[in-house]
Amino acid sequence: MQKKQLWERYKNLLYHDAELELSVDTSRIDFPEGFLEEMEPRLQQAYQEMEALEKGAVANPDENRMVGHYWLRAPEQAPEAALSEEITSTLAAIKAFASSVHGGNIAAPDGHRFTDLLIIGIGGSALGPQFVADSLGGPGDRLRIWFFDNTDPDGMDKVLSRIGTALKQTLVVVISKSGGTKETRNGMLEARRAFERAGLHFAAHAVAVTGSGSELDGTASWESWLGVFPMWDWVGGRTSVTSAVGLLPAALQGIDVERLLAGARACDQKTRSRVTRENPAALLALSWFHATRGKGARDMVLLPYKDRLLLFSRYLQQLIMESLGKELDRDGNRVLQGIAVYGNKGSTDQHAYVQQLREGVHNFFVTFIEVLKDREGPSLEVEPGATSGDYLSGFFQGTRAALYEKGRESVTITVRELSPVSIGALIALYERAVGLYASLVNVNAYHQPGVEAGKKAAGAVLKLQGEIVEMLRRQPNREFTGEEMALALARPEEVETVFMILRHLAANGDHGVSVTVKDKIWENKYRSKG
Repeated sequence: MQKKQLWERYKNLLYHDAELELSVDTSRIDFPEGFLEEMEPRLQQAYQEMEALEKGAVANPDENRMVGHYWLRAPEQAPEAALSEEITSTLAAIKAFASSVHGGNIAAPDGHRFTDLLIIGIGGSALGPQFVADSLGGPGDRLRIWFFDNTDPDGMDKVLSRIGTALKQTLVVVISKSGGTKETRNGMLEARRAFERAGLHFAAHAVAVTGSGSELDGTASWESWLGVFPMWDWVGGRTSVTSAVGLLPAALQGIDVERLLAGARACDQKTRSRVTRENPAALLALSWFHATRGKGARDMVLLPYKDRLLLFSRYLQQLIMESLGKELDRDGNRVLQGIAVYGNKGSTDQHAYVQQLREGVHNFFVTFIEVLKDREGPSLEVEPGATSGDYLSGFFQGTRAALYEKGRESVTITVRELSPVSIGALIALYERAVGLYASLVNVNAYHQPGVEAGKKAAGAVLKLQGEIVEMLRRQPNREFTGEEMALALARPEEVETVFMILRHLAANGDHGVSVTVKDKIWENKYRSKG
């Protein structure tokens, strides 16, 4: 297709909203003639399902619950007045709490103001807050923000070493709906120990975001933590960033959460349109459907040309892959659906994997995200007539063109600048696109049975570890290979897991296990140090 033809196609397919200063360009998705018209009945069905969801229909039948993240930025849309009031009052409480922290009315036990903020969570309880913090944070932040987002001891030690002596002025927010999420529980216990070692009372620094009546709620109440904010069962973790999960950290950091919600609310209004060409989320869903053949046949490569959006791909990995990656459709048919998401940032991508994207295996489509405004204030001319930002824009346009020359399809989303409004709009745009696409391919976007299966498997491994440690302690003079231990436990089918557990135990001194190294690693012998 010639450049002039591409320009006409661009004008024909471009969605632009002047209020949000948001554009969605699908001109480099090769929709065949009549595709949009062919998909229209399925989209109308998707709109109908979305409307029912927003009115309070049970959208997650596996858990018999409503799905109400859209109400978080439009409380008046909630199906019950009590829900509307709870959303409104929670936002007010978040703003009041943040104001009290910033003003020093809620302070560290030594009377000094809090200077640092440690968020403990995993999955949606960390990815959304991390994305917002990284995209909107800066030198003017009211609190420096840190995260425990895994159960990796070394990772937590690294964060604590960076906080250093500021621990005594560090506020901790623990986020877990059930209160029993092991990674978050472990992070809380590690943080508690760090505070105690520093001679500090953990509860005097702690805040919880959790479900009513959860284990964490009970702990916070019993120990008189500084505050408890709600997580509702009708908000899933991956769509919780506009609830207390994301709003409390953002408000404490100093981000304008009202503007974040305003951006999401405005985008929600646009994406409720049943006129497909006037609905940017529908255009995204159609692009995904065409690019992946509606079966996940191609991966989504996310390339934001803005350093502050680097974490957007990690956020979208959970939102898209956990929502769409399903073995069964809503009728019980085995479909193996999903879209794999990965990403880097421009122009780093040109020195990383654009070579393969242009000339290698064609198993992807690209989403570019363009931010028009380079920075606050004037830019240096790095050469006559060109700034660093001009180069970044040039690299984006060049990569887009170079990929399309080779038949590599792409979508481009453009915002004028990064602000709480535009970040809120991006969050809402993708939440709606995921919901619409899920309807198009007939999967339940609001449950995650595979995640639960992984948690159960991990529990089984830890139970087996306990049996291994007990066997070693009962027989302190005996050495075991992995195979011998599996037989001793009458678990010969678990020999590989037993071997891996023994290797891990011997590498760490916590359980008192030593290893005698042999020529072949699987013949290594393990024993209790006694």
